[in-house]
Amino acid sequence: MTKAGLRGMALLLAGSMALAACASDEKGGSASGGSGSGSSGGDLKVGIAYDTGGRGDKSFNDSAFAGVQAAIKDNGGDFTELSPNSDASNRADLLTQLADQGYNPVIAVGFAYGDVMGDVAKQYPDTQFAIVDSSGLDADGKPLGTGNVTGLLFAANEGSFLGGVAAALKTTTNHIGFVGGQQSPLIQAFEAGYVAGAKAAKPDITVDVEYISPAGDFSGFNDPAKGQIVAQGMYDKGADIVYAAAGGSGIGVFQAAKAANARAIGVDSDQYQTVGDPSLQPVIMTSVLKRVDNAVQAYIGDFAKGDVKGGSDITSDLKSDGVGLATSGGFIDDIQSQIDEYKQKIVSGEITVPTTP
Repeated sequence: MTKAGLRGMALLLAGSMALAACASDEKGGSASGGSGSGSSGGDLKVGIAYDTGGRGDKSFNDSAFAGVQAAIKDNGGDFTELSPNSDASNRADLLTQLADQGYNPVIAVGFAYGDVMGDVAKQYPDTQFAIVDSSGLDADGKPLGTGNVTGLLFAANEGSFLGGVAAALKTTTNHIGFVGGQQSPLIQAFEAGYVAGAKAAKPDITVDVEYISPAGDFSGFNDPAKGQIVAQGMYDKGADIVYAAAGGSGIGVFQAAKAANARAIGVDSDQYQTVGDPSLQPVIMTSVLKRVDNAVQAYIGDFAKGDVKGGSDITSDLKSDGVGLATSGGFIDDIQSQIDEYKQKIVSGEITVPTTP
């Protein structure tokens, strides 16, 4: 997938989102040790503005938080974190609040911040901003703000391709499914990769696809009950593995898998480790990893060294191990060599993974 393709995809709609949170939620933390410094010229002070749901989604936001924690441990300094209100109408206010308080860099978790990032960044030319799942450039390829925004992008379609391969190799019914949180270009890239991977491994496989909410409606990332209903319908029709690219709604998919004595695939983080309910672990065959934690940690580390300039994008893909599959539970150990073969074909360019269904 080209960088331009990723940018275009990222400028359209938001990625995986999760549970509802309150706008007034604000938390902070610090780490002992040496202080990090970047363009701010002082102790490292990181501000993080979460996507819908805030910390605790056991997926996207939590992965970003883990990256901030790791960076603070590495570089010293402190951080504060903010979550949007129930309708996420205050995203610009959150970024402004963090910049006003002297946090630098400021990290926006989630594509939806792309609508406001450029305007906010212009007001704070001495602050560096990063945005997860969106570009630091506008649709014309010009830098957002004053060239002080870095996009942290992911080739999630490549990781999803491997998830499709794993599902195809492990299914006993030749029938699998995909549940997306919202029918948007970004989540459709997960679908496209998953279906392509499954078809590459088993051309005659049946892949059911359904979205919890339509374009523009983010509730599909925060509706476990509906996620469970959608997935249960797939299991009832004969699917025995369902991939949930649906943020917090994925819990419902896991619950449906447990009830059907079937399997599921998680997303973003290693959900076998983060799901929080041990009874659901046996159904999580693998998770398609999007290493938001690594990307955020690396970005903050570069800032601390004075190496961040903004006005650019950093893309994490299979080649950089920025996406991939989790192996917790050992459920895909027996097919790892086959998965690795497909990975190498993608990395070498022999396989080009689609970004649209």
